[in-house]
Amino acid sequence: MLVNMKEMLAAAQQQRYGIGFFNAVNVEMARAVIETAEEMRAPVIVGTAEVLLPAMPLERVAEYLIPMAKKARVPVAVHYDHGLTFEKCMEALKLGFSSVMYDCSTASYEENLTRVAEMVRICHGMNVTVEGELGHVGDNEGSGKLENPSDYYTDPAVAADFVCRTGVDALAVAVGNAHGDYKFPPKLDFDRITAIRGAAGTPLVLHGGSGLSDDDFREAVRRGICKINIFTDLDKAGKAGIEEGLKNGAKSMMGLIPYEIESMKEVVRNKIDLFGSAGKA
Repeated sequence: MLVNMKEMLAAAQQQRYGIGFFNAVNVEMARAVIETAEEMRAPVIVGTAEVLLPAMPLERVAEYLIPMAKKARVPVAVHYDHGLTFEKCMEALKLGFSSVMYDCSTASYEENLTRVAEMVRICHGMNVTVEGELGHVGDNEGSGKLENPSDYYTDPAVAADFVCRTGVDALAVAVGNAHGDYKFPPKLDFDRITAIRGAAGTPLVLHGGSGLSDDDFREAVRRGICKINIFTDLDKAGKAGIEEGLKNGAKSMMGLIPYEIESMKEVVRNKIDLFGSAGKA
């Protein structure tokens, strides 16, 4: 069933488990995520991000994801992640996404607060949830790489003010995490997660989940993370599945699809087990 993130994340926060958000930029990815969630009776979040739109336009994503979510036997939120412009977030709303992230984290604090608060006002009127970001989660490589990531870590006291004044349903935090492939094992500031959770109260989101250790995930969830974003691990698994299919003699794209989906399903199974959301639907 198609839902927004509010009740889903509230239950995760209360019962101390995490829910995976998986970017699904084609039907095979969406099938791997939703079918596995159904098999494991787990709530799940699927969607795409603005940076991924060159691979699959937003309208096309909506055409397969929203009907699949509505037909699912478990709660599925369809989320537009890292929306960088007001216009694209509005497009996601019109297409039927049940949740949006309006990422204004590179703007000044007051501008971030003002813009996100306006997005919350609009979205809540449409029964759509909003995720904001405070601090800034950089990239492991490329133009988004931060020289001193700790300079951009989320401040617990500021997080409390931000949540109070915007009314966001979820808050993405910067605590040593980064997008993409980690070149070296990350060191998450778990005490900061605890402090933010205590100060802000709202469900917390960990971006850059691919590449963290199992112990990192367990501890992050224990400290208050409710939503964990996964893309790179899923993307790489799909490629590995295709390579296995070719190695095993698959002669067509149709022949490769089962390998691709099963490889990605294994990632989703692992993450649902790790986050503790199996059986929570």
